[in-house]
Amino acid sequence: MGKLTPMMQQYMKIKEENKDCILFYRLGDFYEMFFDDALIASQELEITLTGKNCGLEERAPMCGVPYHAADSYLNKLVEKGYKVGICEQVEDPSQAKGIVKREIVRIVTPGTNISQQSLDDEKNNYLMCIFCSDGCFGISLVDVTTGDFRTTSVDSLAKVQDEIFKFAPAEIICNDAFFISGIDLDYLRDKMSVMVSGIDHYYFDEDQGIERIKQQFKVGNLEGLGLTDNPMGTIATGALLGYLHETQKSSLDHLMHITPYETGEFMIIDSSSRRNLELCETLRDKQKKGSLLWVLDKTKTAMGARMLRNMLEQPLIDKKKIEERYDALDSLTSQAMVREELREYLNPIYDLERLMTKVSYKTANPRDMIAFKTSLKWLPPIKTILEECRDPLLTSLKEQLDTLEDIWGLLEDSIVEEPPLAVKEGGIIKEGFKDDIDKLKRAKTEGKQWLMELEERERKATGIKNLKVKFNKVFGYYLDVTNSYKDLVPDHYIRKQTLANSERYTTEELNQLADTILGSEDRLYALEYETFVNIRETLAGEMERIARTANVIAQVDALASLAYVAERNHYVRPKLNLRGTIDIKDGRHPVVEQMIQNDMFIPNDTYLDQKKNRVAIITGPNMAGKSTYMRQAALIVLMAQVGSFVPASKANIGIVDRIFTRVGASDDLASGQSTFMVEMSEVANILRNATKNSLLILDEIGRGTSTYDGLSIAWAVVEYISNPKLLGAKTLFATHYHELTELEGKIDSVNNYCIAVKEQGDDIVFLRKIIKGGADKSYGVQVAKLAGVPETVIARAKEISRELSDHDIASRAKDIQPYGEVQQLSLFQHTDEPTMEHPFMAELREKNLADMTPLEALNYLYTLQEKLRKED
Repeated sequence: MGKLTPMMQQYMKIKEENKDCILFYRLGDFYEMFFDDALIASQELEITLTGKNCGLEERAPMCGVPYHAADSYLNKLVEKGYKVGICEQVEDPSQAKGIVKREIVRIVTPGTNISQQSLDDEKNNYLMCIFCSDGCFGISLVDVTTGDFRTTSVDSLAKVQDEIFKFAPAEIICNDAFFISGIDLDYLRDKMSVMVSGIDHYYFDEDQGIERIKQQFKVGNLEGLGLTDNPMGTIATGALLGYLHETQKSSLDHLMHITPYETGEFMIIDSSSRRNLELCETLRDKQKKGSLLWVLDKTKTAMGARMLRNMLEQPLIDKKKIEERYDALDSLTSQAMVREELREYLNPIYDLERLMTKVSYKTANPRDMIAFKTSLKWLPPIKTILEECRDPLLTSLKEQLDTLEDIWGLLEDSIVEEPPLAVKEGGIIKEGFKDDIDKLKRAKTEGKQWLMELEERERKATGIKNLKVKFNKVFGYYLDVTNSYKDLVPDHYIRKQTLANSERYTTEELNQLADTILGSEDRLYALEYETFVNIRETLAGEMERIARTANVIAQVDALASLAYVAERNHYVRPKLNLRGTIDIKDGRHPVVEQMIQNDMFIPNDTYLDQKKNRVAIITGPNMAGKSTYMRQAALIVLMAQVGSFVPASKANIGIVDRIFTRVGASDDLASGQSTFMVEMSEVANILRNATKNSLLILDEIGRGTSTYDGLSIAWAVVEYISNPKLLGAKTLFATHYHELTELEGKIDSVNNYCIAVKEQGDDIVFLRKIIKGGADKSYGVQVAKLAGVPETVIARAKEISRELSDHDIASRAKDIQPYGEVQQLSLFQHTDEPTMEHPFMAELREKNLADMTPLEALNYLYTLQEKLRKED
């Protein structure tokens, strides 16, 4: 049996220490992969699989990628959920004795990837750490590309899921207990494309974690960081820092602050509601266009775009903070010239946050420094413009804005305007910045003149008219003589190389001259590189100032965007109240009105409160606009709590703690769930987690089952929601069960609304207007006709509809008493039939329905129904 070669022994040792990584092993100008790594990479990257003699009987499978193009290949692997270890040469090959020393310099994972090619400029790339213990959870998350670092703790798995849905991390690391907490790992991995992996328990050691935190943030205790009352979040933070230091192999100096937060500071929006409301991407195409973010995001910088997205995903519930944003928007809308000047100066500013990360990782190149300088140039005029804004928020941002003129001056004096991309090949430093560099540059320039003079002298001395002094990296400087003049070559010329058409020579004088020139060039490149590194280190020392300024720019950009959109789209400043009243006049759907762009959008009013107008039952045909109307109301409330002006003529918004939407459903066959089960699961989630301060948007509850069952469930849900002793949440409830309109008058807080429809013979025209009252039919046949269903089918459907109408259950619904009334009649029993007590009556009397959850009550109702069917 053969023995591995020394190089492969080195490879295997490093691989053994990083078993969970695909190893990018540097060999010359390539990153090579061997054995199983090569088999995986060749398949995933679609590159050629070859082999290498490794000392064993069989060649080792091998594939590789050029080091200068490695980022694109690395990103593909990371996007597919692999960890990649970058193994570099860490000593000069020319000075190495034996095998060149190599080490892992960084491990790249989905949550730690800093490659510009893989990142969305407008979106944070979060790595989340979750620590689970005894049903409680510590959460810490960081975007290593921007330095955004946060932590919190929660007391239920549902709240953990809310945070995951809110931040949509690229990667989650956790302790073993989290895997058995009940979390749906398949959903996270398959539906959200989150890489979830466990890390060793020692990362979660509290004492070691505290030490990591104190070292990272340079504090003596946790009190100044606000972590003393958050032990679970502290453990998660310590583990996250340990993971980062192990994978990134750097000091992570750009992570300077951590922000503890409480989940109660923000409106909670679950994953279903985020999807249904299409906050940041459309439901169908997963595109930004067609989402609320697409309408509101007119930011000029990547930092501002990320800030606006965060504002949208985390609406506020603090009335004072919301109104501070309103005041800023008032100032920017009333001073249009000021706002547009601001936006013009913001436009050339690069992504300072991610540039600082490159500085921290020591990967920033000379062109990054020019981008930095270009950005800093516009800070003083931005600060000057902000002085014209008198509102408290913009005034505070102006005072926090450090114009960094000293850093701009350093970059202006030092880096040439159009530097090369490489950092070790010279041409970076401006003349006049450093005397030693200027001297070496002069030597290099004069050396070229010396070579020209030598060339001219040798031509005259030898008579070789086309003699030239040339250079290449192998032979250095040489005299090139064509074969036609070979006889004129003097004896003191020393032959270096013979070619087909010429000979190459050197002389003692040329050798001395070459040593002088090449030596100065090497020293020049080394000194320029050293100087550039010192400049980069200077920037690293000012990281906190730069980060603070970047945050100010992001906030100003986001607010200016909201103000611009408000003015352009004719939004108004809403009023806020704590009474729970939502009063919207002439509300418009912010996205739909932009998509149709022909002033044909029909505005509508919305009024909900916590008394007589708690629940609105909305009836009307498909395509009439019920869903648009309900989503519109939810989006207006959400925009108001983001701090944005809203599309309406007037709005008075009662602050809500959560928005729930249940709009449509689809089969989840992979997990064995039907449409109806998905629907009921969402309903159960809403009824369990909503409060009287929540806003509920419910569309077509009960449509996934039989008419009787569906109507029964919808009826029971409305009763539960409207009852202040059970829930009492403000609700827009759209339904095709126009029998539910009977609830108006029976329950004080329920009111009927419908979409106005104009009938023209057998045809209908949708007027898109919400009016008081309930619809008495669904116009399904007419909608089918509009959709192009063949006339034969339409005619037959009308005949069947007339026959079925004779057996309508609407008349029976009139006799049902709401929950809690003394008399309760069966929905399906004729009132003129004699009543006999069924054996189930005794069982029902003993049941305490108030102690049941809605889902338990539905299951109990289903059990009774099955028993009745068996008796029949």
